[in-house]
Amino acid sequence: MSQAVELQGKPVLVVGLARTGMATAHFCAQRGAVVTAVDNRTKTEIAPAVSELRGAGIRLHFGPQDSHQLSNLLEGQQLIVPSPGVPADAELLNVGRAKNIPVWSEIELASRFLRGKLIGITGSNGKTTTTSLIEHVLRQAGLETILAGNIGTPLIARVSKTSDSTFTVAELSSFQLELIDTFRPNISVLLNLTPDHLDRHKTFGAYVAAKARIFENQLESDAALLNLDDTETQRLAPSRPQLFWFSRKANVAQGAFVVDGGIVFRRGGVDEDVMRVAEIPLPGAHNLENVLAAIAVARIAGVRVDKIAAAVRSFAGVEHRIEFVAEIRGVRYYNDSKATNVDATIKALESFPGHIAIILGGKDKDSDYTPLIPLLRERATMTLLIGAAADKIESQIGKNVAVERAGTLDRAVELVSRTAEPGDIVLLAPACASFDQFENYEHRGRTFKELVHELERRAAGSGRGGH
Repeated sequence: MSQAVELQGKPVLVVGLARTGMATAHFCAQRGAVVTAVDNRTKTEIAPAVSELRGAGIRLHFGPQDSHQLSNLLEGQQLIVPSPGVPADAELLNVGRAKNIPVWSEIELASRFLRGKLIGITGSNGKTTTTSLIEHVLRQAGLETILAGNIGTPLIARVSKTSDSTFTVAELSSFQLELIDTFRPNISVLLNLTPDHLDRHKTFGAYVAAKARIFENQLESDAALLNLDDTETQRLAPSRPQLFWFSRKANVAQGAFVVDGGIVFRRGGVDEDVMRVAEIPLPGAHNLENVLAAIAVARIAGVRVDKIAAAVRSFAGVEHRIEFVAEIRGVRYYNDSKATNVDATIKALESFPGHIAIILGGKDKDSDYTPLIPLLRERATMTLLIGAAADKIESQIGKNVAVERAGTLDRAVELVSRTAEPGDIVLLAPACASFDQFENYEHRGRTFKELVHELERRAAGSGRGGH
């Protein structure tokens, strides 16, 4: 995909040993690099990984480093690969740049070894659903696919599985994109842009600039797909790749759009009917946008219209994304733990007409929660607050919306189970990151589902079982 790089004998410094850092360290070591890995946590905190890494011949450094230690760490290094969770302006990276050592994200390194075609999806919301749906459609059509990136399995961990006929479908975050060099998707997708990760990027402009890098190295033979209905996204239309759009509100010059309840794909002035909007199995207007994007990508990739429609109809959705968990005594529980920003929570609220008991809170990302007020007033019967952001959320919405301080997720589920009535929706859509009380949003979502299933067992045991 990009200019090849030789790792044999190359000194490489991997910064951060979460999932991506571990995968990167092993990848480099397996290809003969001299790997050093550093993590701010103590040896005890990441004990399970230590013997595994040392067994692979990787040198390890733990705990915060002072300036002298940083300088020693960088001595002789020829490449630095930070994990996505490491800020791009971290002192170690800045010192490395001052020494003219390249600093690449893991997706940049992976792209140097990737074979086949790469489809990259980014945006503020809908990435996971759209990425999963695109991979599902291509796979159902009989193509060789790999699903990777920010969605769970690091791209670098799947490189060895690719071939010249592979379509790798990768969810890409702003953290990954801000440190690319020659990274180039054959098909790039920008779904939407709303303020997110401002605790990391500092300004919305910096966040947008990181996302826009997905188009930076594309060629005339490549394709870029953008959301015509999103003003911020519209502004970033690149000039070099072939340009496609998707829209649920207007016809597009080239791409996917809605006409009289049907989805149409247009290319080169030729219109093709794909399927009816009513056939889409996922709830919410935002999911219509995700489906339009997936249809456009699949068609650009050469999948026939009838195969696309059949695959979309068979798509079961994504875990933690408005995921139905259970119905207990007429109350329906939904897990949208992936709603880690305000805009995602708005989309979740818009997916249901009303009678919603919503659970909000977690680790604040320097967000403004006031845009939630109109929908909470209109559709929520109860707003429960959990986690570290509870004080801030209450200070911003509490004068307009009645809130209940639950503190923890288990307490919130217990409270709502006592007050929810048949016909109500209980929705976990936190508008926050999860790292105050959970390992990640998946851990939070799984915990919620376990709590709900425990309620279900109790209801069944009481002789008044769930539906």
